[in-house]
This record gives sequence, structure tokens and C-alpha cells, in this order.
Amino acid sequence: QSFKLLGFLDVKSVPCARESVLYGSLGSLVVGLGHFLATSRVRRSCDFAVGGFICTMLGYWFYCRYNLAQQRIRQRMLKEGMRNRILFEGSSLDPERKQTSSERSDS
Repeated sequence: QSFKLLGFLDVKSVPCARESVLYGSLGSLVVGLGHFLATSRVRRSCDFAVGGFICTMLGYWFYCRYNLAQQRIRQRMLKEGMRNRILFEGSSLDPERKQTSSERSDS
């Protein structure tokens, strides 16, 4: 069973959504409680808590999605490198073979 936040964000299947909501909740608690302890104003502290939730959730969302995109790029490059390694291994285009043949000619 999936949990949809605001009716459209499926927290279970969307990458980074679950962590963003959890960190947003923690940020909300910290900011709201901190403002309440500093000022003892309940309504204003609730406003700060909502703002803390939104800022923390969006901040972690962008951070997580950026790291996920970097990881996917690295995986794509690694996959391409492995495919090229298998494709060119033992051929005249193999960079390791060129290094070993040049080392043999030097000695």
C-alpha cells in the first residue's frame, strides 16, 4: 500500500521523497521547538515550524536528487567503460596492449 503526500507525491516509489519528508519533519520540530523556547509564542512558533518543514524538506530534496543524478551519471560512465573494455580487449585498440608493446620496445 502506497502513501501519497498531498494526493500526488507517492512517498514509497519516488526516490528521495521518504527521506525528504522525514528530514522535513525533524527540521520542523527543531525550528518550532527552538523558536518556542526562545520566545514562548505558540502561534508564531507553529508558523516557524511550518516554514522549517518546507525549507528542510525542499533543501534535502534538491540535495538528494542532485546526488542521485551524479550517481546515475557515474553508473552510466562505468557501464560504458566496461562495455568498451569487453569490446576492445585483445584488439589493436586496447590501451593496455599498446602500453605493454611500447614497454617491450623500450627494453
